[in-house]
Amino acid sequence: MKHSMLWACALLATTALSPAYAQDSAVTIVLGEEPDLVEPCMATRSNIGRIVLGNISETLTELDVRGDEGLKPRLAESWELVNDNTWRFKLREGVTFSDGSTFDAADVKHSFDRAKSDQITCEISRYYEGIEITPSVVDEHTIDFTTEPAQPILPLLLSLLTIVPSETAIEFTREPVGTGPYVMSNWAPGQSITLERRDDYWGEAPAVSTANYVFRADPSVRAAMVQAGEADIAPSISAIDATTDMDASYPNSETTYLRIDHSVAPLDDKRVREALNIGIDREAFVGTILADGTQVATALNVPTTLGWNADTEARPYDPERAKALLEEAKADGVPVDTEILLVGRTGNFPGATETYEAIQSMLSEVGFNIRLQMVEVAEHEQYYSKPYVQDQPVLVGAQHDNSRGDPVFSMYFKYHSEGRQSGIADPKADDLITRATAATGDERVALWSELFGYLHDDVIADALLFHMVGHARVSNDVEFTPTIATNSQLQLSEIGLK
Repeated sequence: MKHSMLWACALLATTALSPAYAQDSAVTIVLGEEPDLVEPCMATRSNIGRIVLGNISETLTELDVRGDEGLKPRLAESWELVNDNTWRFKLREGVTFSDGSTFDAADVKHSFDRAKSDQITCEISRYYEGIEITPSVVDEHTIDFTTEPAQPILPLLLSLLTIVPSETAIEFTREPVGTGPYVMSNWAPGQSITLERRDDYWGEAPAVSTANYVFRADPSVRAAMVQAGEADIAPSISAIDATTDMDASYPNSETTYLRIDHSVAPLDDKRVREALNIGIDREAFVGTILADGTQVATALNVPTTLGWNADTEARPYDPERAKALLEEAKADGVPVDTEILLVGRTGNFPGATETYEAIQSMLSEVGFNIRLQMVEVAEHEQYYSKPYVQDQPVLVGAQHDNSRGDPVFSMYFKYHSEGRQSGIADPKADDLITRATAATGDERVALWSELFGYLHDDVIADALLFHMVGHARVSNDVEFTPTIATNSQLQLSEIGLK
């Protein structure tokens, strides 16, 4: 099956590279979080992906989120299913890395092996957990990926694999080398990162010659910088600040939630988890701290995701029942008075601190003993991924981004017993995830839908909060329209000049 047929039914879609431009130009992009790494295999983390993905590093395939082309070639020109368990990719010829070395199949194999290595903790690898994937070089420009179980959407999964040279060490790098149209020319920690356009890029030259990234935690400051001409794009500003003709809203693919670790009391009691859910007045956030159009979440994925369960209803705010559930659990010996640490990520989204402060207040009012701690991205990861802190119960406030339309990018590492960021260990959920991952067609849709309903209604896996709406401010000097992918990546080739 050729790639042109495979994703005719794709739910989401990426743009082709922008036309070539003759003039030199520089843009300044102001982001809310400075990356602690500029490492290609960490590019699925939004603060890194907006700089690296599609700019420094490229992938084999990419999903069209601006048109209707579905899954498109990038470093792979075509792909086909050789047998039920093996996909064959034909690679683009004439491509070089920014260090001058030639791109070939050995680089693809090394990039995958490096991402999966237990000697390095790559963000990308979480999307391949639970699947045995073996890359095999066929020739210089051909590579096979054999999977167990069969993976009918493997070409989509590989749209996350960033390619590095085969000489790249299996350790984090501060000087990324990629096939993309830009090279990192400067990184002044705490101040800025600069990307310069390559003259030897294999594709069409983007309009932007130089991109300067600066970092400001306050969304109002980011908006003001664009207004004053000090920056060209602020991809994330608050709804309160989005009041000018320079501002645009976009369907953010992020879902905000509280990850609950079921292994620690009192969070191991279902009544306590229900009380957490109904003790938060989600509607009170919409149009106040968070933008109009923000949706109350019933699943970790947005409604455009394959298998999204429309029959699952959000639990209504019911503080009196929450109090009663806690009293009932307490009478049965559950230590509901134990301090629960709520960990939020500073700058994770506009209004993050205010959101978590309000949640802390609401949960305290129904009887929880909540202590809020706001942390930076590196410290947040220590709470978010295994091994978890076990000396006290922890709620991790986080966002999950899945703009690719299939739950396979979320469900294993978020909800399987062996998942890197899973708070549950449930045999039925494990079985549904395993079967849905290998299924196709209507069966795949039905299994994912059943899983969504089961996690929300029966397990009460997490405290799901909101499907977010994003706001960006764009200078009148450039042309840029944000999309559902803007939260996780910002390809400079999509920026035009006026």
